[in-house]
Amino acid sequence: MSSQTDRAPVIWWVRRDLRLSDNRALVAAVETGAPVIPVFLCDPILDSLGAAPKWRFGLGAAALDAALRDRRSRLIYRKGDALETLRALVSETGAETVYWSRAYDPDQVARDKAVKSGLQDDGVDARSFTGHLLIEPWTVETGSGGFYKVYTPFWKAVRDRAMPEPQPAPDRIPAPDNWPESDRLDYWALGAAMNRGAAIVAPHLAIGEDAARGRLGAFIAHRVEDYDRARDIPGIEGTSRLSENLTYGEIGPATCWQAGQRALAEGKAGAETFLKELVWREFAYHLVWHTPHLIEKNWRAEWDDFPWRDDNADAEAWRRGRTGIRFVDAAMREMYVTGTMHNRGRMIVASYLTKHLMTHWRVGQAWFDDCLVDWDPASNAMGWQWAAGSGPDAAPYFRVFNPDTQLDKFDRDQSYQRRFIAEGQGTPPEDARAYFDAIPRSWGLSPDDAYPDPIVPLDEGRKRALDAYQARKDAA
Repeated sequence: MSSQTDRAPVIWWVRRDLRLSDNRALVAAVETGAPVIPVFLCDPILDSLGAAPKWRFGLGAAALDAALRDRRSRLIYRKGDALETLRALVSETGAETVYWSRAYDPDQVARDKAVKSGLQDDGVDARSFTGHLLIEPWTVETGSGGFYKVYTPFWKAVRDRAMPEPQPAPDRIPAPDNWPESDRLDYWALGAAMNRGAAIVAPHLAIGEDAARGRLGAFIAHRVEDYDRARDIPGIEGTSRLSENLTYGEIGPATCWQAGQRALAEGKAGAETFLKELVWREFAYHLVWHTPHLIEKNWRAEWDDFPWRDDNADAEAWRRGRTGIRFVDAAMREMYVTGTMHNRGRMIVASYLTKHLMTHWRVGQAWFDDCLVDWDPASNAMGWQWAAGSGPDAAPYFRVFNPDTQLDKFDRDQSYQRRFIAEGQGTPPEDARAYFDAIPRSWGLSPDDAYPDPIVPLDEGRKRALDAYQARKDAA
């Protein structure tokens, strides 16, 4: 295919690794010396994503395409079943090799096994490489040879490991003389379901590898020192905000780990906590790999008969940020305006939905699946089951967070609630007003509406939850 070499090209199947540095699959493809054809597929798994992550994935792919074009390469877009589409590309290009970065959640694992088996049956060298995680889930075992079910022992087992060093981006990516046909990304309309919300969320994003590395650099330089304290305060910029970029692989975990280790060596106080947060993500995937039902079912089977409600009117008020509980409502509105939600906010809204509103965690999980630009299958499932009490390393059943006291503690100057709740403010700030421009018109909400009374008094909701939890415990 190429006049520069007689070697058949290598297809680099691009997935959640939208970067050129710290990318073992790409490096391996380049090291063959053959032309490299980067390919991004809109397969049924990508097509099934919720509105926000599907849209954000497309933005990330476009940024990678631009970076590739700076190196005289490009991204080929194809739509269809992954195995059949890759087979077609192999036939069209004469490729004998397909490389990609490994995935760990059950849907992608099943797809990738079928792709690898099918291509290998065709005589294609099909290989997957590490890169989405620091630690392959099967490489960490307890003393008895099992997997870890509690975070703290997992952290202690891996914290002193020699983690992979991030690899630099290839100086050049050999291109074929003739490129295969490509779809146009905009024809896929990946952002269609975002509707008018896309314009509201877009200014809050950091898209692409350069933006991700800049975000990491700014965090390490200016905020990691105070990370222990500041990460709990939703009204300030106290977190790294790297979850968005890690989700799509615009930055690799090895790059983040290396930066955190440097900060730790420099004596920056919050560096170890940052490293622990990176390992929490690893722990979520460790659990999903070993117990894939975590994504869809109660991790603890004894919770299957717990009397959670299915979707209901209270859950709809929760979705709309109209519960009358200011921390819950501010956090939900933050998600519609920025595409993400502060970590403490996620904990509070999940606890409130599953405990005060006695609604199944799957209802909340599904809504986050649709609305978060940093949606991650393992972390989202783990977070919801932690809050509900049904998962591994879960919050004790009797821990029912009081959103009001949490707000008093972590939003003392009321900056967070004022930023996102417009009702009752004479001149609401921009983000508080933006919520009404981001949400579906069918909700019929206006900043001139009165702020609602609580749909469930907090003490009443807490008692109902504790009674139900105690009844389950007594019946066990």
